[in-house]
Amino acid sequence: MARPGQNRSGGTRTAQRPHRRREVDNDGLIPVLARAVREVEAAAQRGQVKPSSRTKFQVIALLMREERARVKVDKAITDGERAEQMKRLDGVAQILAKTAARDTSLIALLGEDAVVSESAKALKRDMQLSAGMELAPEEQVVVREAAPVAPVSERQVVPQSVVSRQLANPFLPPDFSLAEVSREVHPVRLANWELFGPLFKAFEYGAGGGSACMPLPEPSTVDAPAGATLMHHQAQLVESARQGHRTYLLADEPGLGKTAQSLLAAQAAGAYPLLVVVPNVVKTNWAREVQLWTPTRTATVIHGDGDTLDAFADVVIVNYEVLDRHVGWLGDLGFKGMIVDEAHFIKNKESQRSRHVLQLSERIRARTAHPLLMALTGTPLINDTEDFRAIWQFLGWIGDKKPAAELMEQLEEAGLTPADPGFFPSAREIVIDLGIVRRRKVDVAADIPARRVADLPVELDDEAGRSIREAERELARRLVSRYRSALAARASGVRVEGIDHDLVRQVAKWELEDASSSSSGENVFSMVRRIGQAKAGLAADYTAQLARNVGKVVFFAKHIDVMDTAEQTFAKRGIKYASIRGDQTPAVRQRQIDAFVDDPEVEIVVCSLTAAGVGLNLQVASNVVLAELSWTDAEQTQAIDRVHRIGQEEPVTAWRVIAAQTIDTKIAELIDSKAGLAARALDGDDSEVVDSADIQHSALVALLTEALGG
Repeated sequence: MARPGQNRSGGTRTAQRPHRRREVDNDGLIPVLARAVREVEAAAQRGQVKPSSRTKFQVIALLMREERARVKVDKAITDGERAEQMKRLDGVAQILAKTAARDTSLIALLGEDAVVSESAKALKRDMQLSAGMELAPEEQVVVREAAPVAPVSERQVVPQSVVSRQLANPFLPPDFSLAEVSREVHPVRLANWELFGPLFKAFEYGAGGGSACMPLPEPSTVDAPAGATLMHHQAQLVESARQGHRTYLLADEPGLGKTAQSLLAAQAAGAYPLLVVVPNVVKTNWAREVQLWTPTRTATVIHGDGDTLDAFADVVIVNYEVLDRHVGWLGDLGFKGMIVDEAHFIKNKESQRSRHVLQLSERIRARTAHPLLMALTGTPLINDTEDFRAIWQFLGWIGDKKPAAELMEQLEEAGLTPADPGFFPSAREIVIDLGIVRRRKVDVAADIPARRVADLPVELDDEAGRSIREAERELARRLVSRYRSALAARASGVRVEGIDHDLVRQVAKWELEDASSSSSGENVFSMVRRIGQAKAGLAADYTAQLARNVGKVVFFAKHIDVMDTAEQTFAKRGIKYASIRGDQTPAVRQRQIDAFVDDPEVEIVVCSLTAAGVGLNLQVASNVVLAELSWTDAEQTQAIDRVHRIGQEEPVTAWRVIAAQTIDTKIAELIDSKAGLAARALDGDDSEVVDSADIQHSALVALLTEALGG
């Protein structure tokens, strides 16, 4: 959405934004939109709307929204001119509505979360240029979509051990004839539908009270290794793999033993050699788990350039951070299975790690008949159901642009389209049966004690606290000033009854954009950082008291300086502690974990929320202190579930330290309000799905709304 200060042609003055109006005709953007919308209307009247017309429909809607927002705040036009332009835009909107009524599939293209293809971006650019808008150089070039092939890294290596393996098997190339023949499905009923949006929304609106778990067989004989116990829900998944199922989104709640299930499923499927992609902080633990659950199999961990790699091992474990160096030879080794741990790490398809993972998955599927592909994550949805996209593509359920053959066939056989009321629950069940497995602790592990999050308000009554509260008031004043300036930019005589909530959200968006692009001045990020620093000593004091009274405690913080303050506090009090940080080597990290778990004198482990929030088993403790707030409920939950998991014998309490009378309290409320997405999408919960806008934006909206209300 454009900011105040744009001129009527669709550009802005140089002082505001780089877009400038060319001195050409006076037609502007609205006549271009009017001509285009008539073309789309005519196409709809002739019958089925073709893809090119669908693209044009979406672009018209996008440009109309932007133009409407610009006209509302354009100070360079009179009230009469503004009213005339709004009337003409309303005419365009009416034609769009009539066209959508003829073909209801077009409605999906109007959503805020609708995917904008590269062809749509190119058409938008062309229409803007036709309207006389001069675009910035980078906006004049639209890069066409390409397959998700990862770039070749200059650091790519081939470890000597891999060369030795290749030389040892010179006459045993992969049997490409075993790979599945690519099938081309020609949909009929769904031929002109964009399906990704409806499929994702099916998990938002189509739950109907049912949990997202494929039917699983009762286990026959699943042999757990000596000294290990396999629970019933774990044995069910292993039996499913034994019976031939090969793709899984294993989304069990954290703490239900996903690592054990995946390793035993690989053993049941004979999926060796097996590639396991994990976060750096857990790759050593994965090697231990291989020894525990599949002791007859060997595991090797790739460190750095792979100098210590055993390329003849059954299980190759690599972390996301070094995948770029090894993606070349990994794709040629002949893996028959691939496991991606903490699969929500690949949700951004534009990220390098996501592109590498997708490339490896595609190469494995092209070389191997029915490979075992497993995506493991206790938090598959963090912001939006769109987070499913990369995971589904990794599993081969969808391609880059459309559903894969198996999914498309089943959707066609269902005989429904997104315009039919029954499409969403039907589509949801079809996708679930492809391999979504989601179990909750309350359902399958009743012996795991309950957990609760207890807020611990603290008063920041020192100089730092006073400075923080003044900074928050200054931020609120700046937001109010910005809001009033934008309001005043509208023509005089236009009255707003009460608070203009659309403008509030826009002002919050501008503030976030400025905060992200500049490190100077107080903003929501620096303020939250300062609050964390101010709380550090108080959180450490409370942790020390807990340790003296209840035993071992896990202390989580986001920032190194908060961890430093806590550790200094514990050292002064003579309390032994362990420390888990992101810059540790795997060996040092494991020694710290072992010290906390095995040494009764080590009472506290100080953990980085990002480095230790996944993959650790710390159930020797039952109390967690969250010294700093996360920006997502998922990150907070992952931290708590390091303790609340199989093996825990006591109720778990997470003590969330919150700075009273600061923005900290708003953030805590927002985190709690956004906890319902996964429950709705995967657990069949009937609670209303909250807006997926990020918490930073929502916090600023709340701050500005409160200031205006006061």
